[in-house]
Amino acid sequence: MTDQELRKLSRADLLELLLRQSKENEQLREQLKQAQEQLASREIKIDNAGSIAEAALQLNGVFEAAEQAAAQYLENVRRLAEEASQ
Repeated sequence: MTDQELRKLSRADLLELLLRQSKENEQLREQLKQAQEQLASREIKIDNAGSIAEAALQLNGVFEAAEQAAAQYLENVRRLAEEASQ
């Protein structure tokens, strides 16, 4: 709306226009709030996914250490069995 068109409006029309703009502004604020909440939720999910990936990598390290310990134990058992048989 141009300045001339605004100047031609009555006070009642201007108030009505102001009310509509206020309602639209409030709706947009609510949409922004919801969008920000969704973004925060996604960021949390991404952070948790990173944590899960890190946890999986750490578990892999634990499993590797357990496999090495088991292999070392079996090797010691074989060696002791050979020494006992000789």
